Amino acid sequence: MLAFVVAGAGLATALWWHQPAFIAQPSLLTGTMFAPRRELPDFTLIDHQGRSFAPANLQGAWSFLFFGYTNCPDVCPATLATLAALEKRLRAAGTSPRPRVVFISVDAARDTPQQLARYVPYFDPEFLGVTAKDQATMEAVAQEFGVVVLLTRHKDGSYNVDHSSAMVVVDPAGKIAAILTGPFTTDALQEDFKHIVASHS
Repeated sequence: MLAFVVAGAGLATALWWHQPAFIAQPSLLTGTMFAPRRELPDFTLIDHQGRSFAPANLQGAWSFLFFGYTNCPDVCPATLATLAALEKRLRAAGTSPRPRVVFISVDAARDTPQQLARYVPYFDPEFLGVTAKDQATMEAVAQEFGVVVLLTRHKDGSYNVDHSSAMVVVDPAGKIAAILTGPFTTDALQEDFKHIVASHS
C-alpha cells in the first residue's frame, strides 16, 4: 500500500478550508492542533458489532480515528500495533484519560462488520472497527474528513487501495482537536496526547 505522506498534510489543509478562523498550534511532534476546535462532519457508519456509528458516539471521551483497511500489508497494522502499545502503556500507568481507538475502514466492500470484528480486536480488545454500507458512502465520509482514498481496479476484478495515513484526534465534546500525520511512535503519540489534553483543560 502507498502511504500518502503528502495527503496527510492535505488532510489538515482540507479541514483548514472547511472552517474559518484556523490557528495552527505547532507544539506537537506528529501533527497539528486546532484552535478553535473543528466541527465533525455528519456521517452514519456501522461498527464491528453491527451498531450505528455517528458523531454522537464520539462524545464523552477522547478518540483517535485512524483510516485504513484490513488487507493493508504495512502502514495500517503497524499503526494499530503502535496504538495498542500506547494503550497498554497508559493502562499500566493508570493514566486518565486514555484515548479510545476507532479504526475506520476505507474498503467497505471487503471490510464488513464481521471482518472488522475478527481483525480490529486482535490489536486491542477495546479498539472499535467501523465501516460503511457501501464504498460510495465510505468515500464520501473520508472526503469530509479530508482523507484521500484511491481504488485501482484490475481486469480480474481485484483492486488495490491507497489512502492518507493520518489520524484525527477528537475531544470529549465531539470536536476535532488535532490531526496527526506521523511518524507514529509510542513515545511521540503519548507526548502529543498529553499536550492535546492539557490544551483542552
